[in-house]
Amino acid sequence: METVFLLVAIAITVIAGTALSERLRIAAPMLLIAVGIVASYLPFIPEIHLEPEVVLLGLLPPLLYSTAIQTSLLDVRANVGNVLQLSVVLVVVTTAAVACVVMWLLPSVGWPVAVAIGAVVAPPDAVAATAVARRIGLPRRVVTILEAESLLNDATALVALRTAIAAIAATVSVGAIEFDFLRAAGGGLIIGLLVFIVVAWVRRRLENPLLDTAVSFVTPFAAYLIAERIHSSGVIAVVVAGILLGHKAPIIQNARSRITETITWRTIAFLLENAVFLLIGLQTRSILAAIAESDLSIGRVILVCLAVLACVIVVRVGFVFAQQGIRDAFRPPSERMPRSSSFVIGWAGMRGVVTLAAALLIPETVPHHEVLLLIALTVVVGTLFGQGLTLPLITRALKVDAPDPASDALARATVLQQAADAGLRRLNELDFDDQTGVVDQIRTRLDQRTFAAWERLSTTTGAESPSDLYARIRIEMIDAERARVLEIRSEGRVPSDVVREVLGMLDLEESMIDVSAETREFVRAAPLGEDGGDCPDLLDYPAVETAKDAFCQRCRDEGTHTVALRQCLVCGNVACCDSSPGQHATAHFHDTGHAVMESAEPGENWRWCYVHLKTS
Repeated sequence: METVFLLVAIAITVIAGTALSERLRIAAPMLLIAVGIVASYLPFIPEIHLEPEVVLLGLLPPLLYSTAIQTSLLDVRANVGNVLQLSVVLVVVTTAAVACVVMWLLPSVGWPVAVAIGAVVAPPDAVAATAVARRIGLPRRVVTILEAESLLNDATALVALRTAIAAIAATVSVGAIEFDFLRAAGGGLIIGLLVFIVVAWVRRRLENPLLDTAVSFVTPFAAYLIAERIHSSGVIAVVVAGILLGHKAPIIQNARSRITETITWRTIAFLLENAVFLLIGLQTRSILAAIAESDLSIGRVILVCLAVLACVIVVRVGFVFAQQGIRDAFRPPSERMPRSSSFVIGWAGMRGVVTLAAALLIPETVPHHEVLLLIALTVVVGTLFGQGLTLPLITRALKVDAPDPASDALARATVLQQAADAGLRRLNELDFDDQTGVVDQIRTRLDQRTFAAWERLSTTTGAESPSDLYARIRIEMIDAERARVLEIRSEGRVPSDVVREVLGMLDLEESMIDVSAETREFVRAAPLGEDGGDCPDLLDYPAVETAKDAFCQRCRDEGTHTVALRQCLVCGNVACCDSSPGQHATAHFHDTGHAVMESAEPGENWRWCYVHLKTS
């Protein structure tokens, strides 16, 4: 009963703490650690001992899997060099550097123990890094590198730790270390691939989203336990299986299963991620109490803790800059990562719960065991607060560019336009007898979806786009419909299952409405598109300045309403967009064959090729 009560209390604290962190505009991990530290000294809070098995078997697999299924395989592959160097080479370098510092200040612990604590504090935490990175809006390439690095570096650190612990009890040869690493990496990779193949085979045959999600629950634990059973890396097995299953999800799962799985894992990840940081804070009292019984002076303990903290920070920043300098020497200037982004990657080395759990794996019989635990706690708390709180200030000072909402909106509209074009081509190939106007309805719905994406680009104020108007009216209607359904439910004459199904249909429609008005303020104008990529028409017709008093002559002649203006870059004709009743810009293309147009709206600087369906 006490355990259940404690779990409920942790969940409530996590929810309340996260909500408060959003109001205070600080990262939830930092606030929850602070809450945990304070709570650990309250007399009515029971002392919580975080067992390493609970973290490594109960928390780590689902946390890794929830991140892995959302990680892009293509993005990881594009940055594989950076990721491998950070997740393998940097972990080894950090382990060695920390071991040297510990042996310098605490020579009595011996090299195996020093290497063990080095392996413990070496890997940054995926949860901590992405929690801060996504909140402050770092460039996508930086976030990808941090996520992928943090997914894999635990494997390197745990192999190093396992080898060091074995060396504490007996002598371990260099050959044995190499064999352990190859078995861990290779075995984890193979198990991950096998789990992916089996789960993918099962999912292709499941239509029930509940069964599919149940399979998803089992997957990370199965991959981790099977890999660990053969003394391979469970971390690598979970990551490989998760990334591949996430990449193949649109092929091996139906839409309902994907939606259910996504929502479920986001909820699980939210609770587990934030509970982890609360648990870290709750360990503070017990660790500091053990330090009071140490035969070392407080000054020596503080010195070694701060020295290790400084070592992990300096080594990471120095390694990232050295690595980037070497890579840039063999790259053209256009492919080099900005120095500001390199510094952000180096500074975003926050440690998390794996560090603390790994520290608990070190045998209690080793000299100064309590100091080793305090070193791990100091590195976790020090990096989370020292680096986590200053990272937003540093990104602003270095002017690190966040993802551009205008570019995202333009890319979204382009992809939807190309998808709609493919759908219409398939529609024209189908053979059917349409006597009820179904095709016209399909075309209308397809146009509405595509128009909404393009209207999201509009920065014009004071005018409500057709999609905004549709969303506002339809939401009001859905509210009225839902109220009527609830009245019918209260009358008790309709089966509850039927009412629940109808309410679900209304909820789904409301969630799918594109309320672009809410996001328009975040979309700013992208730079004038001079680069046409691989589109010959865009390369031939660069952007030009448009007249401030431009208008659509055909709209005036026909007496129709103009929604947004587009200018032909071949002849200079100004016409209205497809959201307008006349769709005169597209009509101009069909009449003349002039392929390239650009937005003529104030603050909008993008171009579109009708022939190749591409933007710039």
